[in-house]
Formats: sequence, structure tokens, C-alpha cells
Amino acid sequence: MSADVWRPPLWGLVAGGSAALLLVLLLRLAVRRRRPPGLPPGPPGLPLIGNILALARDPHIYMRSQSKSHGEIFSLDLGGISAVVLNGYDAVKECLVRQSDVFSDRPALPLFMKLTKMGGLLNARYGRCWTEHRKLAVGCFRTFGYGERSFEGRIWEESSFFLDAVDTYKGKAFDPRHLTTIAVSNISNLILFGERFRYDDAEFLQMMEMFSQNIELAASAGVFLYNAFPLLGLLPCGGHQRLFRNAARVYTFLSQIIQRFSENRKPHSPRHFIDAYLDEMERSPPDPETTYSTDNLIYSVGELIIAGTETTTNALRWAVLYMALYPNIQAQVQKEVDLVVGQNRIPTLEERSSMPYTEAVLHEVLRFCNIAPLGIFHATSRDTVVRGYSIPEGTTIITNLYSVHFDEKYWKDPDIFYPERFLDSSGQFTKKEAFVPFSLGRRHCLGEQLARMELFLFFTALLQRFHLHFPNGFIPNLKPKLGMTLQPHPYLICAERR
Repeated sequence: MSADVWRPPLWGLVAGGSAALLLVLLLRLAVRRRRPPGLPPGPPGLPLIGNILALARDPHIYMRSQSKSHGEIFSLDLGGISAVVLNGYDAVKECLVRQSDVFSDRPALPLFMKLTKMGGLLNARYGRCWTEHRKLAVGCFRTFGYGERSFEGRIWEESSFFLDAVDTYKGKAFDPRHLTTIAVSNISNLILFGERFRYDDAEFLQMMEMFSQNIELAASAGVFLYNAFPLLGLLPCGGHQRLFRNAARVYTFLSQIIQRFSENRKPHSPRHFIDAYLDEMERSPPDPETTYSTDNLIYSVGELIIAGTETTTNALRWAVLYMALYPNIQAQVQKEVDLVVGQNRIPTLEERSSMPYTEAVLHEVLRFCNIAPLGIFHATSRDTVVRGYSIPEGTTIITNLYSVHFDEKYWKDPDIFYPERFLDSSGQFTKKEAFVPFSLGRRHCLGEQLARMELFLFFTALLQRFHLHFPNGFIPNLKPKLGMTLQPHPYLICAERR
């Protein structure tokens, strides 16, 4: 063909491709039902994308504000995907507890399908896969974790590594994120792998950074758009593509460490979660319906690392920030630690009941900071009716746990950080019904008991040894970074020996 034969300009091809993609999206949208009959009302949305852009910034706050106009239960249009939002303690309890079997499914969103094929543990559909993997994980957390007598000692040991690492800064300003992440993750690592990672392990640090990035990306408007219009996945750019690249690298790393920690394994004599999972895989080949597989092992390990690290790490980072922000509260915690424990030994879990103010502070951090404001999306496993509204099977359910912790029916002055709300008139710790940082129902966090142990032991050991304050002139940003979890913006802290 002659070199001077006319060819369409590149921009024309791009424009034509974009027009074709837009046409496909419009046709796809046209056949979707918007707010099926009987679904709760909700705020109006934009053409094509519905309410997606409203979730691009502080969706938990947006949903709480909308509940004042549309009620505790209302619906959103996420680009043709109908979602029902539950606000306030009464609505969340009504669905997750009183109809727990109906509201325990996961939505088959394109993001979940792409990342885990709806397998693994946290994103598994409500059925055999979830039941088997949850049972195995709970058993391993009990056997290799909080049910083991020596496990508290292993947390003490990790807290010593953590405190010594903090001590290397000699009271000078540093960002505690890195040290806190590895220290907390190592507690889960003991259960998953039977070993801890060094604080300077570059590969593990890189993996944790990619996990953190994905937690942030998963709640972005770009990913909501991908869920609504998965054909956008054909485009080479966007937050969803970065998320997928991170996930692929993480899965490769997880495959390598699973192989590494399964070496020298003795069948039916498990040392940790990986061994126990491989035992189940060996038992199950005669069963054609088994859900144990290499892929589901990788997904489960990754999910347990995230679940065991992200929330507790951010809770500790918020706790440190608020102790520096409120030195009078910090001093009161230290006074209680000194009185009950002293300075010559490490705090123990048995002493938790003798330290009501410390418990109150940790509970207020979890309530006020709302580490996982929307939890993980649920879905209905069958058609149901709630407060007269008809909710079809497969509907995406968003539990606004932030609204529960700021529900004025259950919390007086919820916008104030006030640990004393967890103390009775005699100064003793008292539980609150509407305190649900680990969610409710069958999908509640399986690591709740472990997280509570870690928070108490790390927090008390840190304040026993150090006085925490901001460097001169430093003003922290108290507005959280948005993601599936709410983490503080990077900040500097000085930890001076007491």
C-alpha cells in the first residue's frame, strides 16, 4: 500500500471508540431497573451515574445527613445499582441481628468479582464457602491466638520490640505509622504464619503499603464507577487499574510466603493457619463441591492480614494522636496505669477490669474515630420486607456504622470526644448497646477479641513508658483520610521517656 494513502487521524479513532463505549453504557443502563417498586425512597441522582459523585467525599457523613430527610432506611442509585443504606442503631440492629440470615450475603459487585471471584473469607457469598472459611479462621484464631495461654506473652514480646523501636528516636519527632503497622500486623502474622516480620523487612512493608493504598482506592468514586460500568475496565488508566495492579503484586507475594511458611509441614499437625488450611485441602478432594483451594487460601490470607492490621493500626494511631491532643486525658490514663501496674512490669489482660478509665478512653477512640465507618457492604440473600419496604434479593446493603456511633438517641453530645461517657456514676466501666465498631450479626469481625487484646496491651505499654506530645509548632490534621477505613493523616509525635 502506498505510504501516502489516507489514514484516519488517531483522535478520530479515540473519539469513535469513546462514542461506542458511551453508547454501550447507555444501552446497558436503559435495561436496568432504577429503584425497584417498594424500595425505600432516597435522594435524586444525576443521569447515568445516579448518586455516585455524592459518595466521592465523606460518604458516611453524606448518608447520615440524608437520613434526616429520607429516614433511617433509604436507597441510593449507584449508577444503576440499587443500594439500601441503614442509618442509626435501631435500623442496623433490625437488619443485621433480627434478620441476620437475610442480610449476611455479599453483593456480586465487579470489584469483588475481579479481586476474589467472590471467594476467600470476607468477600465470600453467604453459603458453603463463607461457612467453611469462617469456621476454619475462627478455629485458628482461637487455637493459635487468644485461646493459647502463651499468646499474651507473645503480644508482650511484640510490644517490647515496638517500644524499643520508638525509643530509638530519643524523644525526637517521628511518624508512628510504619512502626505501628508492622507491630500490629505481626500479631496476625503469628497466627497466619507462626512467625513475625522484622520492622525493616522491605518486601513486607511494600505489601502493607499496597494494602493501604487499595483500602483507600476501594472507596473512591472511580471504583464506584467501575462497579456500575465494568466496561470502564477496558480503559488503561484509572484508580481501579492501580488497585488491580497492586492486588496482582500482593497475590504474587502472598503465594511466595505461603510456600515459604508451608515448608517442613507435617500433615495434620498444624503450626498456624496456612498448615490448617492445607490440611483441609488434602481432606477435601473426594468432595467435588469443596471450596478449599489455592486461590481461596491466597484470598483468605490477604483478607486476614488487612482485617487484622488496618483497623487496629489506625485505632492505635488515632489513640496516640488524641493523647497528644488531650494531655489531661493522657495523664489520667498514665495515673491509672501507674496505680494498677506500676513501672517495673508490663500490663496484663487480667488488669483490664481494674483500669476502667483506660478502657473508657479506648472505647471512645473507637466510637469517635469510626475506623470502618461503612464496614464491608452486605447484600440480601432473598427478598425481604423491612419497615414496610420491599428489598429484593441481591440488593446491596450499606451499614452506616458512623451514624450508629453518632446516634443522638443513644449518645449524648456525640460530636465531643468524651471518654467519661463509658463510666458510670461510681467511675466503673459500663458497656453501651450502640457501640458497634466491629459490626453486628453473622458477619461481625471475627478478630474482635484479638483486636481488643492488642489495643489494650500496646496502648497501656506505650503510655507506661512514654509521654506523648506534638513537636513545637506542629498542628495535626484531625480530618480523616477517606477510604474503606478512616485513618489519620500522617502526623509527627514525640515520645519522651517518663
